[in-house]
Amino acid sequence: MNKTAINTHLSGGVRTIAFFEALKGVLVLVAGFGLLSLVHHDLQAAAERLVRLSHLNPAHHYPRVFIEASANLNDSRLRLLAALAFLYTGGRFIEAYGLWRMKAWAAWLAIVSGAVYLPVEGFELIKHATFMRGGVLLINAGIVIYLVYVRWLNRKSHAEIGCGVSARA
Repeated sequence: MNKTAINTHLSGGVRTIAFFEALKGVLVLVAGFGLLSLVHHDLQAAAERLVRLSHLNPAHHYPRVFIEASANLNDSRLRLLAALAFLYTGGRFIEAYGLWRMKAWAAWLAIVSGAVYLPVEGFELIKHATFMRGGVLLINAGIVIYLVYVRWLNRKSHAEIGCGVSARA
């Protein structure tokens, strides 16, 4: 199987992953703008309002932690969190672009950025198993394994046709 056939065969899966990465970037971008919209507002009052609107008991653990965390945020921390969200978004968009264009560097970036979370997700699943944690671990592991497979096939096709492997691909 030549390189063009491999790229055509695998591009649907890689582009699905690219779309997923871009979607994560969009969600974090919206969250970043949401954080900026909270600058110069009473965050604790907003958090208490949100807890009430969600019909949660503010005396329970997670709503209480949420309200206390909002009380400790100031405008400079909100701006810092928004800036970090925008940096993360940029990374996701760059990765998505590279994956969409079937670039080797983007596949390696996705492999490393996905694999780095696997031990943490595994530990969290062992600590407290839920369907959500198990699903996230399976999806992340599947993406990493698939992209390793794609890279392996591309290396194999380069070796078969005598082209060598180019990191610039």
